[in-house]
Amino acid sequence: MSIIRPFRAVRPVAEKAKQVSCVPYDVAHESEVRDFIQDNPESFLRVTRAEAEFNGAGSPESMHVFDRAKENLTRFLERDVFISDPEPAFYVYRLSTDEHSQTGIVGCLSIDDYENGVIKKHERTRPDKVEDRTNHMLAVRAQTGLILIAYRRTNQIEELIRDTTIGPPLYDFPCEGSIRQTVWKMTGTRELVEAFAEVPALYVADGHHRLESARLAREELRRSNPSHTGQEEYNFVLAGIFPAEELKILPYNRVVHDLNGLSPDNFLQRIQENFVIVDSDDRVPENRGDICMYLDGRWQTLRFAVDYIRAPDPVEALDVSILQNYILGPVLGISDPTTNERIEFVGGIRGVQELEVRVDSGSARVAFSLSPTTMEDLFAVSDMGEIMPPKSTWFEPKLKDGLFVHLI
Repeated sequence: MSIIRPFRAVRPVAEKAKQVSCVPYDVAHESEVRDFIQDNPESFLRVTRAEAEFNGAGSPESMHVFDRAKENLTRFLERDVFISDPEPAFYVYRLSTDEHSQTGIVGCLSIDDYENGVIKKHERTRPDKVEDRTNHMLAVRAQTGLILIAYRRTNQIEELIRDTTIGPPLYDFPCEGSIRQTVWKMTGTRELVEAFAEVPALYVADGHHRLESARLAREELRRSNPSHTGQEEYNFVLAGIFPAEELKILPYNRVVHDLNGLSPDNFLQRIQENFVIVDSDDRVPENRGDICMYLDGRWQTLRFAVDYIRAPDPVEALDVSILQNYILGPVLGISDPTTNERIEFVGGIRGVQELEVRVDSGSARVAFSLSPTTMEDLFAVSDMGEIMPPKSTWFEPKLKDGLFVHLI
């Protein structure tokens, strides 16, 4: 049983929605954020990434930064850039291009469901990133972005979504990448609550750090509230909840700065212990288990050649795991890719051309192009209570920040 709850959204007025909406807080570098804000002073990045307004003079963890975020949110409200809906509601949110469309629900989920395993995770979180977002939530007393949640589609939920999208939208505008953002307000809430009660599990697709931060913020607010009942807004977390069948995962590729002291010939010899190296111009793998490698100006395909005595578990079978367990760790000496500064992760939205640029420019020595992880992979790993290697999934398109704010 999954608990979903309507909420009183703080959201931009229709004529400001396009200017306010912005990329998720963790997608852009600080220099990029400064450029976005300079070009568009009404960008919601002024709330989610207020450190950019200090021009490098304040660390993201500084309380001055969080105070500025709170001030900026208050100014948005005072200047009538945002409105507060008078009653709790759900919203239907569609992201669409000529080739792809996904339509889901925006509402709040129970943090209790996260703790008891109804909301399933597949990724470890970094304490520093969790602390940053926890402090941000506590300072602004709001959840300012959507966690991306996947569920297995049901006919009843699809029918409720379809009935809502017949009517006129609250927002309908294109943004960068020709991704159209369309939002409808749902008039009824009881039917959707009942429909989700029949959904046995929800899956975190993207946003593990926001979700864990919401849990920790809840703990802090609960300790300071002697009248805690469990129904306060801080017990629930803002999410975009989409049918898994409509979500699109791109590969999450890797570049490594050096060959761990090996010559190119020795590096290739070590790889051949577990892979067949095929001369090929392919830059994207044709089959799972294959990895395309860019080294010394040419592409080669690495075909995994290990025979398992028994079928590997879902984590071991992932291409990102094969790369980590048989090349990055034992050959290149990168045992912990989350902390090792010799490796960088390149989201699939940037294309394999970015890998070539990194290697050809000398900023990286070798690059690896992978097949994307699938939703079925994510379900299998999550259902087992296991954890994927870091940076296993890149969901695209990204849900916008700034269209919905949940005050806690």
